Amino acid sequence: MIRGNILNVFTGDIYPAEVEFSGGMITCVRRVEGNFTDIILPGFVDAHVHIESSMLTPSSFAAAAIPHGTTAVVSDPHEIANVMGVEGVEFMLEDASHTPLKFYFTAPSCVPATPFETSGAELSAREIEDLLSRDSVVALGEMMNFPGVISADEKVMEKIDAAGKHNKPVDGHAPLLSGNELCAYIGAGISTEHECVSPEEALEKRELGMKIMAREGSSARNLRDLVAVDCDFLVSDDIHPADLLGGHMDRILRRAVEYGVDPVKAVQMATVNPADHYNLNTGAIAPGRAADMVVVDNLRDFNVKRVYIDGRVVAENGRYLEAPKTSHRKMNRLEIVDFTAEDLEVKSDDEVTVRVIDVFDGQIVTGELQKRLGVNDGFVAPDPSLDVLKVSVIDRYGKGNISNGFVHGFGLKEGAIASTVAHDSHNVITVGTDSELMKRAVDILKKTGGGLVAVSDDDQRTLELPVAGLMSDGNAVEVASRMEDLNDFVCELGCTLSAPFMTMSFLSLLVIPELKIGDRGLFSVDDFRFVDVIVG
Repeated sequence: MIRGNILNVFTGDIYPAEVEFSGGMITCVRRVEGNFTDIILPGFVDAHVHIESSMLTPSSFAAAAIPHGTTAVVSDPHEIANVMGVEGVEFMLEDASHTPLKFYFTAPSCVPATPFETSGAELSAREIEDLLSRDSVVALGEMMNFPGVISADEKVMEKIDAAGKHNKPVDGHAPLLSGNELCAYIGAGISTEHECVSPEEALEKRELGMKIMAREGSSARNLRDLVAVDCDFLVSDDIHPADLLGGHMDRILRRAVEYGVDPVKAVQMATVNPADHYNLNTGAIAPGRAADMVVVDNLRDFNVKRVYIDGRVVAENGRYLEAPKTSHRKMNRLEIVDFTAEDLEVKSDDEVTVRVIDVFDGQIVTGELQKRLGVNDGFVAPDPSLDVLKVSVIDRYGKGNISNGFVHGFGLKEGAIASTVAHDSHNVITVGTDSELMKRAVDILKKTGGGLVAVSDDDQRTLELPVAGLMSDGNAVEVASRMEDLNDFVCELGCTLSAPFMTMSFLSLLVIPELKIGDRGLFSVDDFRFVDVIVG
């Protein structure tokens, strides 16, 4: 039994009560007399997160998230699915079973995310239906192929129908979609959206029946811009280990209240709302619900004192009380065909105007610029003085594809960075001032089996990610320390971005506007077609 001031997420009232539980379930809640200072809340639920983006396995993620009050997550494993297929999804489910954190998964709907890039796998409708038949898989994952939905593509609709057959919702992903096309998308059965970047976009989608996720992660932070809209869920989407150590749903709740969201409403967005949408037996302090609870000091700071999962205290005063466990399995696929530095060049005989990807700190959407660049020895030269750098994507699945372009917004004055984390197909991506250094960075990744790397003329830093080239086999503290060292080094090279590797990883996400790059070329998301780097 536990006593304190409870927040009733059904009525919004706060009152002294005692909560009885047995066998992991709440059996009775009754009002009592007493003066309590602490507040008992339902356990926090992150309704949309990609665990792989933390660079941690599920078990390591749990050890870092639980002390912050997180008791359940809805995770879309499409990152590892794009590299390893169903085998990768099975790894996530198995590793998650070693932790008390309640991992619920969605069946990845878009593997590959688009037909315009090389991926490591393709999930069929039959494989997706098999995943949806499992109790731990609670939805069809974000449907990024919104053109396929709008045009009623047969393969896409088979996947949506499979979710309907199992009475499970379909998550959305349709940035900036509006008007008749948005109506067609929602009409096909899409129920949520986490890609809204403006109140106007969120309001239109909410008026048409979508449930809006206010996202506050490591790279994309849209919560402040969306507080004017009555959003439904608070989510992280993508979160790096250093940020996770500093806070998870507790920090998002603090920010929501700071930005003007009513505290009770904020708690509902992180508990009962996602639980009821995904049919999870948690999210409220009520008989018949799982005894997942968080004790906090107040509804402004959300300092977590104790965390209960299934009635058992699993964290106290920031300390995880369970013995860390992991599956100890490793899997990977990194088959980079040999290439030269010259293969990373854009060729031209004369000065040219080129399309340039324009990045924005804290956002995963990009813009398009056009810049006039000179030529050295038949190759178009980057111009670090204008913050115009080179970017290349190199196929990791043995096909030998390489595409090259230019990017603005990183601020690098020297050196190169490279990564095997490049959404969503996770080919190798590299940004730099010089092709030789970019090749050297990629060669290091080949040798280490994947991860993140930064190089200068005479130095380098690495973070190895041996699990599918996406996740470390270390804990959050170890990974965060290595990541901090990497970011500090990249900062010394001149980079001005707060999360350079995460920002770089989204340059290849061909379903997020406006201009992106995959292993087959520069891609206009607005027009959904490849475009030339050189425009004149």
